[in-house]
Amino acid sequence: MDGSCNSSAPSNGCPEPLKKQASSAAEVSRHSSTQLATSNDLEADNASSFGSRLLSAEKNVFEHNAWDHVEPDSEYLEYAEQQIRMHHENPVPAEQRELFNWTTDRKSATKEHRTDTDDGHGDRGIASKSGAISANATSQSKFNIMEVGCGAGNAVFPILADIADPRLFVYACDYSQVAIDVVKASEAYDQQRCTAFVWDLAGTELPTDVQPESIDIMLMIFVFSALHPKQWNQAVDNAYRLLKPGGILLFRDYGRNDLAQVRFKKSRLLEDNLYIRGDGTRVYFFTNDELAEIFGAKFEIEQNAIDRRLLVNRKRELKMYRVWLQAKFRKSNNA
Repeated sequence: MDGSCNSSAPSNGCPEPLKKQASSAAEVSRHSSTQLATSNDLEADNASSFGSRLLSAEKNVFEHNAWDHVEPDSEYLEYAEQQIRMHHENPVPAEQRELFNWTTDRKSATKEHRTDTDDGHGDRGIASKSGAISANATSQSKFNIMEVGCGAGNAVFPILADIADPRLFVYACDYSQVAIDVVKASEAYDQQRCTAFVWDLAGTELPTDVQPESIDIMLMIFVFSALHPKQWNQAVDNAYRLLKPGGILLFRDYGRNDLAQVRFKKSRLLEDNLYIRGDGTRVYFFTNDELAEIFGAKFEIEQNAIDRRLLVNRKRELKMYRVWLQAKFRKSNNA
C-alpha cells in the first residue's frame, strides 16, 4: 500500500466521487417526498443507494476511478492488520490523552470548522432521488427535517432546493458557531423554511428551537463518530426524544478498517478504534454490530448496511478501500 493519503488531514487525500457524496441529502429528499406525497413507508434498496459499478474481473480494476461493493484484497487486509497493530503499539501519549478525551467541554472542536467536500461528506448525499411532490396528497400540515452536524449546509440547502413543498421545514444544528454563521450567511438561507442554531448532540439539554417529538426525519451524517463512546447513549436518547413516533433517523459514518483509519500514523490512537485527527477532532470507526447495539435499544432497525467503495488512482495504479456504514432507524409508532 502507498502512503499517498495522509489520514491526519481531514480529507485523507482520498476523495469519494461527488455524485456519491450527494446521496445523504438525496435520501432525505426521497423519504420526505414520499411521505409528503403518500405517507407510505419507503423500502431501502442498498444496491441502488450505494452504486452499481461492479468489478467483474480484477484485470479491469484500473479502467475506472471507482468501483462499488468491492471486498478488500488480501494485500490490503494484511496492510490494515499491520497498521492497527502499529497504532496500538504507539497510542496518543498518556500526558496528552485527557486533552482529547473530553466528554463535556468540547470548546477545542470549534477552533476551526471542517467543511470537507471530499471524504464521504460532500453534499451529504443519503437524501435527492425524489420525484415531484403532490401538495394535495396528504393532510399533514408540517413536515420537519433536522440535520445534526449541518456543517456548511451541504445537506440542508440541497434538500430545500429539491423539495419545494411549503409544508417542509428544516432545522440545521451544529456544535460549531462558525458552521452556523456560515449557514446563516448563505444566500440560500431562508428563515421562512429553515433555522440554524448551535446545539451539542451529546449535551443533556434538548435544543430550545425544537419541540420534543416534532421531527419526521433526522439526518446524522459523519457526526456520531466524533463523539466519545461515553457520549453515545446520551446522543441516542436525545435523537429519540426529538423524533415523532414513527420518525426516521438516517445515519452514515465511518466503518471499521476504512482507509481513513488504516492510514493514521503513530500517536493518533486514543482508545480502540477511536482516533484524534491532526485538527484536534476525534473519529471512531464502527461495525454494524456496534450500531445495532447502540441504536437497537431505542429504535427499530430498518437498515444497517455496509457501503464498500474501491477508489483507484489509475495513473499510479493504486487501490484505496473505503468503508462506510449506512443505517435507517425508526422510532416505534407506539412510542
